[in-house]
Amino acid sequence: MIDKRLFALPGIIQSLIILVILTGIQALAIIAQGVFLAQIITDLWQGRTINQTFFNILWFVVAFIIRQLTVIFKNKHMSKFADHTVENYRVQLLAKYVEIGPNIIKKIGTGNAVTTLGAGLDNVKNYFQLLLIKVFDLSIIPWLILIYITYLQWEQGIFLLLIFPVIILFFIILGLAAQSKADAEFANFKNLNNRFVDALRGLPTLKQLGLSDSYGNEIYNISEDYRKTTMRTLRVAITSTFALDFFTTLSVAIVAVFLGMDLMNTKITLFPALTILILAPEYFLPLRNFADDYHATLNGKNALTDVMKVIDIENISEKKQLQLTTWQSDSQLSLSHVQFSYNAETTLHDISLVARGYQKIALIGESGSGKSTLLSILGGFLQPDQGQISVNGQKINHLTQEEWQRQFFYMPQSPYIFHESLRNNIKFYAKSATNESVNKAVEQAGLNDLVNELPEGLDTIIGESGRQLSGGQAQRVALARMLLDSSRKVLLFDEPTAHLDIETEIDLKKTMAPILNQHLVLFATHRLHWLDQMDLVVVMREGSIVEIGQPDVLLEDETSNLNALRHELHKGGL
Repeated sequence: MIDKRLFALPGIIQSLIILVILTGIQALAIIAQGVFLAQIITDLWQGRTINQTFFNILWFVVAFIIRQLTVIFKNKHMSKFADHTVENYRVQLLAKYVEIGPNIIKKIGTGNAVTTLGAGLDNVKNYFQLLLIKVFDLSIIPWLILIYITYLQWEQGIFLLLIFPVIILFFIILGLAAQSKADAEFANFKNLNNRFVDALRGLPTLKQLGLSDSYGNEIYNISEDYRKTTMRTLRVAITSTFALDFFTTLSVAIVAVFLGMDLMNTKITLFPALTILILAPEYFLPLRNFADDYHATLNGKNALTDVMKVIDIENISEKKQLQLTTWQSDSQLSLSHVQFSYNAETTLHDISLVARGYQKIALIGESGSGKSTLLSILGGFLQPDQGQISVNGQKINHLTQEEWQRQFFYMPQSPYIFHESLRNNIKFYAKSATNESVNKAVEQAGLNDLVNELPEGLDTIIGESGRQLSGGQAQRVALARMLLDSSRKVLLFDEPTAHLDIETEIDLKKTMAPILNQHLVLFATHRLHWLDQMDLVVVMREGSIVEIGQPDVLLEDETSNLNALRHELHKGGL
């Protein structure tokens, strides 16, 4: 139940010491409260007036106030500790997302990543705050009460001691069932989040393809699975609570029966009997409180496991190994026998490739041939499992290098448009760019028509909740970003026109053609009309490079893999 990693948290020992002291004071206050309440009832039963028992009432009130104050102080102290710890986790999690980037998002899913950072860490906070308080209450309060009850009458103390592990045994059996149900619920919750977020991001595409209704039904079915697993978990949790309440109530009733018999047989006086009867429910109360919050702590523990799994991922080593000023016409990048696996399945096999100066290289292949994976390795988003990479003769293990990342632009199929003004979106790479430079980039990227139709021109808010852009307009914004920073001489394109209609694509191609000059270009696509802009073609199939050559030479060779691919794509309507 308690994750061992809790004891490695900064400040945990000091917090636990304070928690132990406060819980001890609370336990003594509970005992004092029971003693003075029993004394008050005994005095009134014996015919004494309120004035005669006034000091007992006063001490009872003091004990009650101390008990409540310790609860408040414990909650406040642990809330402060949980807030501080969770915020540290949030910073570490964000830093890990930024460092590892698309690789980790691809593995755990966008929805899961967002949920872990938000609701997941909120559950972790509840876990820290609830678990430690409940565990220490359970570890201290019942046993101090038991010692005092045993001091008053050892038979009742022995009975309460023996019944406690029996109740815990039933709780453990039902708790294990609840844990398995909670694990299934949490897995369905993560699946629902991933599918829902992905559906939101792809909603325009789904609408265009007429698949939004069917995808909505799929999300509905997943949400129904989540509802059912949640209800199964709640049934077990309610059964567990009922069983616990039943056994504790029965135990208190048995204590009351024996105390009544002892009173009738004059084996015990009224005061100790009342004290034991008042303290008996307090003896079981920490266990009942622990059971009430058990399900919440399970969610928190599952969330903590997910958080720590991400945080514990090893940092990318040798990020500053490469020394490179600016990519030039005599620069060279080479990959030798590079291999990459994803989920124990090899997706790139024995990749060897050389890129020089301002070559324009097309990565051609059908969907799933490994183009995007190779481009991710070239961009440093993924690290190869095997092989050697060198830049200008410098041998490195991967391209996740700070100097390399300053050299290139990356344009995916759908460039991200931030909730910002059009001007600031264009200035994404060059924050200090002048208005004159922005206007020139807008003109070269063919964005004048868009700027003219916007109500506030370049200062119009676009993105998530602002003006939405079409696919072609988003690509032109990405091109304007490129034009605004002339120091980046490497361009990586991952099928940037895959979701555009042919008219928009041809129009965009005319804009892009001049931009490709004086740059090393690596262009992943399955649209073969781009070959007239390329110097070299790399044909990929099933994760391997099957052919490299100049476009015109390969197209003239009827036996080439490129021609075979062209026929396959033509049959597929591409």
